Amino acid sequence: MSDRIRHVELSTLRLPLAQPVSDAKVLTGRQRPMTEIAVLVAVVTTEDGHVGTGFSYSKRAGGPAQYAHAKEVAADLLGEDPSDIAKVTTKLLWAGASVGRSGVATQAIAALDVALHDLKARRAGLPLSKLLGSHRESVRTYNTSGGFLHTPLPEVLDRADASLAAGIGGIKIKVGQPDTREDLRRVAAVREHLGPDVPLMVDANQQWDRRTALRMGRALEEFDLVWIEEPLDAYDAVGHADLARALDTPVATGEMLASVAEHLQLLEHRSADVLQPDAPRIGGITPFLRLAALADQAGVDLAPHFAMEIHLHLAATYPRETWVEHFEWLDPLFEERLETVGGRMVVPDRPGLGFTFSEQARAWTTERVEFGVR
Repeated sequence: MSDRIRHVELSTLRLPLAQPVSDAKVLTGRQRPMTEIAVLVAVVTTEDGHVGTGFSYSKRAGGPAQYAHAKEVAADLLGEDPSDIAKVTTKLLWAGASVGRSGVATQAIAALDVALHDLKARRAGLPLSKLLGSHRESVRTYNTSGGFLHTPLPEVLDRADASLAAGIGGIKIKVGQPDTREDLRRVAAVREHLGPDVPLMVDANQQWDRRTALRMGRALEEFDLVWIEEPLDAYDAVGHADLARALDTPVATGEMLASVAEHLQLLEHRSADVLQPDAPRIGGITPFLRLAALADQAGVDLAPHFAMEIHLHLAATYPRETWVEHFEWLDPLFEERLETVGGRMVVPDRPGLGFTFSEQARAWTTERVEFGVR
């Protein structure tokens, strides 16, 4: 017997960061330091009493727009079978098709799509990774939050030590400063501190032009990096492809793209050795799985961006070994914590995503709206 969706609740909250955060986009004057994260939360309830919770997010700008779009389309879920996730999310895409099928539209729908997957796995009594079909019980993990450019180098080294002591396996630091010599100095210092065996990545956050990226990529070869992330503009598929062919160090990109179609440009041009899709940005788990299948067929590695609470489950389902990004920024939103042991993040055995929103998350909520019958 099929179940039906009878109630949808949407809310938006503002999660303050402990201190303003700066990457290369701030140092080049293109953005202001980040002080908070806007989170869109969706809770879906069925006639039989099954509940699923999902979320999406936005940094710096876009949170109110995501919430506004979700409010316009959420009522279209009512009466639908929650098991038919691909059908339902396609319906939501078409409900807002006049504003396109990427960007704010997909990011708004993502929270609902994730909630439907969480509901389906909870109803089955399985972790989401097990419902989808897992290849592993844990995933390699690396830390990013300790390596931002606002952080003095001694503190970067201390935070790297703390991450490794906590069971995290790799360290990523930010580069892309106007003075490339300072980038090389920081990378050299971190590599010397960590030694040759700790996996190390760098992230330029799209701030190099093609010539600088090639020159820096060659200069960075000596540090045996796992990858160089976003060396060029996110939409420069040809430039990334040329760079990937020219360097021994793998090139990673994809986090800023907002649809499967945009990622296809990277796959078609062979622009990335490591693809970094973000499920909340491309529309949720449904499009992420479609993209992952295409990436695997193309022989590309996968390292999902941010939102480890979602991406840990998805990384565990990828056929080849993956990485998941460790960020503690969202920790205050949830009652539960993820475990890191021996350089890997352990997939929780709790049903669904395995997370419950905290009282603090509710205290940070600024708006809420309901559809249907509770």
